[in-house]
Amino acid sequence: MAREFATCVEYGLSLSKRIYYGKEMTPAASAAMTRSMSSKSSELAESYLPTAVMAYAVVPEPELVDNPDVPSYQPYVHGRCEPPALIPLQMHGAVAMEIDCCFDHANVCFSGAWRVHCIKASRKCDVRIAVPMGEQGSLLGVEVGVPGRSYHSQLIQAEDANDKEKKVSRGWNGRLIKGSMYSFEIPEVGGGSTFSIKLTWSQKLLYHEGQFSLNVPFSFPSFVNPIGKKISKREKILLSVNSGVGKEILCRCASHALKELRREVGKMGFLYDAEVLTWSSSDFSFSYNVCSKDLFGGVLLQSPFLRDFDDRQMFCCYLFPGDNQSMKAQNTANRKENVLVRGILAYFCCSFILVPYELKGPNTLVSEAFRKEVVFLMDISGSMKGNPFESAKNGILSSLQKLNPEDSFNIIAFNVETYLFSSLMEQATKEAILQATQWLNDKLTADGGTDILAPLKQALKLLAETTDSIPLIFLITDGAVEDERDICNFVKGSLTSGGSISLRICTFGIGTYCNHYFLRMLAQIGRGHFDTAYDADSVDFRMQRLFTTASSIILANITVDALESLDSLELLPFCIPDLSCGCPLIVSGRYSGNFPDSVKLSGILADMRKFTIDIKAQKAKDLPVDRVVARRQIDLLTANAWLSGSKELEQKVAKMSIQSGVPSEYTLMVLHHTLREEKASETILIQDVFNKIYPLKKMDLQTKIMLGNLCVGFGNLSATAENIPPGTEETKSSDATEMLFNAASNCCSRVVDRCCCMCFIQTCSYMNNQCAIVLSQICAALACFECMNCCFELCECG
Repeated sequence: MAREFATCVEYGLSLSKRIYYGKEMTPAASAAMTRSMSSKSSELAESYLPTAVMAYAVVPEPELVDNPDVPSYQPYVHGRCEPPALIPLQMHGAVAMEIDCCFDHANVCFSGAWRVHCIKASRKCDVRIAVPMGEQGSLLGVEVGVPGRSYHSQLIQAEDANDKEKKVSRGWNGRLIKGSMYSFEIPEVGGGSTFSIKLTWSQKLLYHEGQFSLNVPFSFPSFVNPIGKKISKREKILLSVNSGVGKEILCRCASHALKELRREVGKMGFLYDAEVLTWSSSDFSFSYNVCSKDLFGGVLLQSPFLRDFDDRQMFCCYLFPGDNQSMKAQNTANRKENVLVRGILAYFCCSFILVPYELKGPNTLVSEAFRKEVVFLMDISGSMKGNPFESAKNGILSSLQKLNPEDSFNIIAFNVETYLFSSLMEQATKEAILQATQWLNDKLTADGGTDILAPLKQALKLLAETTDSIPLIFLITDGAVEDERDICNFVKGSLTSGGSISLRICTFGIGTYCNHYFLRMLAQIGRGHFDTAYDADSVDFRMQRLFTTASSIILANITVDALESLDSLELLPFCIPDLSCGCPLIVSGRYSGNFPDSVKLSGILADMRKFTIDIKAQKAKDLPVDRVVARRQIDLLTANAWLSGSKELEQKVAKMSIQSGVPSEYTLMVLHHTLREEKASETILIQDVFNKIYPLKKMDLQTKIMLGNLCVGFGNLSATAENIPPGTEETKSSDATEMLFNAASNCCSRVVDRCCCMCFIQTCSYMNNQCAIVLSQICAALACFECMNCCFELCECG
């Protein structure tokens, strides 16, 4: 999908050369103006994916392209663009963003205006909006203002959409380009007109060594700058930061010149406002530290809303590793000599008893990093061939370099067979890592099907005798398998260990054909972490980041005490993960009863000592707990609903999704279409005419546009069986036959703006010429003579 989108943009930029802007007015130079046919053309096309919110004119016919202000009267161009070309539209006026940050969550509200500068003034085209979002982005809301009408989004339950399918004006026109990059279409925008867009989405802040980092796509290509007379361009960014923990914030860096508006303990506000010559060419980035050298935590409480579907109280429990400890766990190798020296000194000073020296503070953890025993499970099925396979290998090799010599590892490659690097766990020495590198490069090829259970069982056997260390399985796959629920239930029953710490499982998905909720559930059962890469280029980096988080544990086997007295408790995730230097620990849920003033969090340190910290509970002030945890809870509950098959849990997720505005697998997004006053009388007249001609069929004047499901789904078994590589996902759309049938059965309810029924058929936005022929044949077979007659009567062609 991403490659197709970029190719359409590349071709659209070539088409835009037809536009004449006048003497001495030329568009900004772009590499896309010359279509490359070299072996690197695919890499060139990838560069045309949007790096900020963009709008594109959808051009099915090249003859539509011209300057709406100064027609060039170019020769007619025969033919059609299949798929339609996408011409980037020029931005006008002001672009603004309002960003609210809290914990590891950010809400972004973007607004801007575009002009259809490339379509003849007498013609119309659809406009495709592309919304690239940051880390784990979720589209929350859409508002579009077009001359004569406006649109606003709403989430509805998927079951309700099925009941009202015939009332929806189009098939699903929303689609994931890749990852957190979403696009949708607005129909029939006139050439030369200006329209406005307001978008809201949520995304995650990254956390590393005590520092939160925000990155919002805000890099506009040169060809969106207006051409011709000087047009005012203003950029405005309003940033609010709430640490949520009542500790001082220390700003680190920002990409744009921010002016500080306010500062309180744990809160800050900034503003960037400037007239610019060209739109921003860099993403907006901002990073800050929550000042604390030691581990700290707390509990935030919030009452339910007036119309909340769940009347129980909300809570959010957080635990941060602190700057001091993150540095210690990251530099274990550098501390080994110091520990040895301290041990020798203690040997002579403490009655010949060899003990390590410790400095204890209130919440200071002085403990060596956990020793690790890691088994990598690498999918080498046929779909991994090429870049995914090479990237996954590089990710494993880079992760091996992060192990300490006292750690041990093994690698199991799998398709329908399993291939072991070694029959035993190997110490992570330089020699063993070199042998593993040679084995990965020389012995493995990507081929065959996918079987996850067999290699998982072998990994469990290898780690069965683990003691005084963390046993970790790191699963990498790009496919879905039929026995995923059986795998989860098998792992649940196998999580017993002879050691002090049970098995940890981290999962990594590549592309959208793997079942992300299966991988998320498997990681949740194993108290581990889950991540995904939607393209091969990001596999290595994201794998290393996930492994760093999984291998930098400083507190394991965490439990929360003093909650037994509550009348009811829902805890998400149900298995509390370990505290790592790579990310803060956040646990949330609902409860009934009186929440205690403080709770105790207990865990095990690397030297197997028990560590306990008291954290206080307080009412959340100026902090939307429900919004911060909504995406996290919806993902976890969806995984639980998938595993259990509970319809009741699915309904709960759908209600939570609609209430919070965060999309889910059980909700769909629709755009409601509202006509403005100047068009109301004309609309009523048309509706009266239709009601008189065909009174038994109510007309729906395209009041809704179905954007569809905004999530990744539950994997694709058929694509996995056919070994289709990740990154070649097809567009999510309605079945072609169903689209034709709906078009034929509902053609009376469509607004006809041509002079005959055949012209109407040809203007259906989702049909090519062959579809139009098939549709006319279906109409004849269904004897839709009344439909044709009404179209002719309205157009006065009868």
